[in-house]
Amino acid sequence: MSRRILLVTTAAAPSAEVDAVVQAHAGKDAEVYVVAPASKISWLDRLTNAEDDARDDAAERAEAASDATPSDNVEAHVGDVQPLQAIEDALRTFPADEIVVLMAPDEKASWLELGLGEDAQERFSIPVTHLVTG
Repeated sequence: MSRRILLVTTAAAPSAEVDAVVQAHAGKDAEVYVVAPASKISWLDRLTNAEDDARDDAAERAEAASDATPSDNVEAHVGDVQPLQAIEDALRTFPADEIVVLMAPDEKASWLELGLGEDAQERFSIPVTHLVTG
């Protein structure tokens, strides 16, 4: 039976890096569910629900990560603005064996993304791998 990987991407990652991560954690026959939280948003835009640009950015990240996975069994989705909520929502429909979080370094992360890897490890009962990219 193939492993089920929830790939959470808050940063654009090189295709080779995404391919290597999925292969290292699950192999080419993995079922991969990519979720890109719409977290590239300012505090003011969050308060006013002006999320269109953040959702467009997330859709591009999700599609790029999906295209880069070595698996033929992959789905890409835009997630909630709050990354932990995006993960929780994805796990409701995709019972993953592992969560892989691809993030930018803290100095490039948005205010909603800071500490995501550690927070996900504390919150979810399945293994979480936190990788910094870019």
